[in-house]
Amino acid sequence: MIMRSKEQIEQAASSVYAYMIRNHDGNWGMDLNQWDWVPGVGINAIHSYGVSSEREDVKQFVAAWLERNGRKAERVKVINAMAPFVIFPDMFRLTGDDGYKQTAVRIADWMIHEAPRTRERAFEHTVTENASFPEQVWADTIFMAVLFLARTARLTERTDYAEEAVNQLLVHMRLLQDPATGILFHGWNCGTGNHMSGARWTRGNGWVVIGMPEILGELNGLVELPDELFERYRKLADGLLHYQTADGLWHTVMDQPYFYQETSGSAAIACGLRKAVRSGLLDASYRMAAERGLEGVMRKIAYNGEVTGVSSGTPVKDTIDDYQGIPLIPTLYGQGLTLMLLSEWLRDS
Repeated sequence: MIMRSKEQIEQAASSVYAYMIRNHDGNWGMDLNQWDWVPGVGINAIHSYGVSSEREDVKQFVAAWLERNGRKAERVKVINAMAPFVIFPDMFRLTGDDGYKQTAVRIADWMIHEAPRTRERAFEHTVTENASFPEQVWADTIFMAVLFLARTARLTERTDYAEEAVNQLLVHMRLLQDPATGILFHGWNCGTGNHMSGARWTRGNGWVVIGMPEILGELNGLVELPDELFERYRKLADGLLHYQTADGLWHTVMDQPYFYQETSGSAAIACGLRKAVRSGLLDASYRMAAERGLEGVMRKIAYNGEVTGVSSGTPVKDTIDDYQGIPLIPTLYGQGLTLMLLSEWLRDS
């Protein structure tokens, strides 16, 4: 396995970032100037990159993006569109602008008091697109919404936010984790009581494995954290290692070795494993899998900074075979999860 130098990782991160901030207006996957989950993952990644690289121009880009797009947040209140708010607690700490804190509190209050829920009290996966998924629980929600709630809990020291974040982690893991393999199903239908297609979708696993180390870190000391969450995370990590391919990536549906390998989910998993080792959630034996993932993802970065091999937006499909038909396109979440992975390495270098 090739060991990448700090300079190579810095160059790759700079290239991925530069591709993200080009003018992609009107391109669903790459248009930053919207308020939804796709640009939300992108701006979260850019913010993380600005912090880890200490690049002032990147930090200024984030501030300018919020100035341009913040008003669009008032148009939508759905769980999937909570993703851009995840940087608000950090922006308050960095700038002292109380507007960020006030907005974070207002959105967190909406989340715990008004957001639609399933009969198991999980956040129902609501979206801005012209589609509804009643009584459905998706793995995506951990990253799109629960991470924001945990960060706001830490900022405000509000135990009601923290307790809700713990409860959401527990209900999602209990409903989605496959006891046989440890990995997660894409979704659960509370109405029909099943996992629908039963797909063990890689990016869904990625959202959870990258989100949980940070969520648990934010909640630590605010409320009691059940041992069950740590045990479930380790079981998830063990299952992920079992399905990692020789070149470091994961197939778009993990247990389908003839399906294409998918870059964004692979980047999320590698980044999450690295975060978990750094935080002590996992021991150092998992570091090698993260390094293989880094190498596999870096091979997917084109000369112009585009991250290739990224599947388009993916609802829970009717059949497992349907996942193989999802087209590969450039997206802000593909760029973003890759940038988060590279930033995690820069943070430790």
